[in-house]
Amino acid sequence: MTRIIAVRPGRRGRLIAGALPLLLLLLGYALASALRHADNPADKVLPTLSAMAAQAWRLATEPDPVTGQITLLADTLASLTRLGAGLALATGTALVLGLVLGVVPLARAVLGPVITLIAVIPPIAVLPILFIALGLGEAAKVALIAIGIAPYMTRDLAAYVAGLPPEQFVKAQTLGANSWQVAIRVALPQMMPRLFETLRFSMGPAWVFLIAAEAIASDVGLGYRIFLVRRYLAMDIILPYVAWISILAIAADALLLLVSRRAFPWAQGGAR
Repeated sequence: MTRIIAVRPGRRGRLIAGALPLLLLLLGYALASALRHADNPADKVLPTLSAMAAQAWRLATEPDPVTGQITLLADTLASLTRLGAGLALATGTALVLGLVLGVVPLARAVLGPVITLIAVIPPIAVLPILFIALGLGEAAKVALIAIGIAPYMTRDLAAYVAGLPPEQFVKAQTLGANSWQVAIRVALPQMMPRLFETLRFSMGPAWVFLIAAEAIASDVGLGYRIFLVRRYLAMDIILPYVAWISILAIAADALLLLVSRRAFPWAQGGAR
């Protein structure tokens, strides 16, 4: 008798197994929407799939009468620009601090408690402070994303580097390597795959902070559009925007995974 933990579906099996729940969810929504609209054709809570498709097509093809821009394109570019800047800032900071804290015990003793303190502060709570200090422009939104994920990434990378076999550092120093060479030639190459993995796990919180910042102070962006139309109960716009954000997040995760596998095949450990 085959145990369930021994069942390993192939590529096609994984695709089918992953798509089935999504198809059932879509079918369930279509059925619930049809039932609600049968009772109330003007229902706004569960818009029909056709209504959402029509709104999505309009937003993706027709220029806004005020700005003259394609609404979905403008919102997407604005949000991705902010997200990319925040992720770049957080990744660069975490890379440097994680490497230093992981390799140098003294730096870990001095800076570790400060980073831990920053990590436990809810980033949304400091958003008003950022708006006061940096204004309502792009800097505050980018800073929120960076502050929100950089401490977690730093702690994870520092712990990973500190957990590397100490024999590696001892042998490198025995062969004449100084502290800089130990960090760059021994720790950094092994830390890079972990950096991509940590960045993938940080994408979800980064999107949350982006949407929150755009909802409070912005005039363009995916989060701004969602909170703008909610006052009109425009679920036929909100749901397609949420779906679009999900698609962008999945695409970003897949891209990071592909780059990691191509750049560091030796770190995959036979994962499929």
